Amino acid sequence: MTDQPHDWNQLVELHDRLQRGEQVTLDSDEVLGLVRRVAQDVALPIEITEQQPRDPTRIASLIRETRQRIRQGSRRLGSALLEVYRLQEAGDLKGARKVLEDLLAVEVVPLYRQTAQGELDDLLAYTADSG
Repeated sequence: MTDQPHDWNQLVELHDRLQRGEQVTLDSDEVLGLVRRVAQDVALPIEITEQQPRDPTRIASLIRETRQRIRQGSRRLGSALLEVYRLQEAGDLKGARKVLEDLLAVEVVPLYRQTAQGELDDLLAYTADSG
C-alpha cells in the first residue's frame, strides 16, 4: 500500500475526465504508473495491471474498475462507521463489533480494512477496559 493517497485523487480525476469524454493519453508512462500504483493500492491482482499494458481500452477498463473499488469501499466503510458510532452511543458494543467484523469479512481495499481493523481494535480495547 502506498503512502501517497493523492494518487487516488489523481486516478479519480482521470476517471472523471474519461467519463466526460475528454481526450486523455492513456498509454503514457505517467498514466500507466498511476494506474498500476492505485490498482495495487485497492488490491487488484498485479496480473491484471500487467495484461496488455499499453492497450488504451484495457487501461480505461482498469481505471473504471479501480475507481469502482475506491467508491464502493468508501461507501461501505462510511456506512459501517456511522452504524458503529450509532450503536456505540446506544450502548450496543456487541452490535458495533459485529458491524466491523462484517465489514472486514467483505472489504478488499487495504486502507479501508486497516481503518476498520483500527476501529475494531479500539472497540475491543474499550470493551476490555470497561468490562
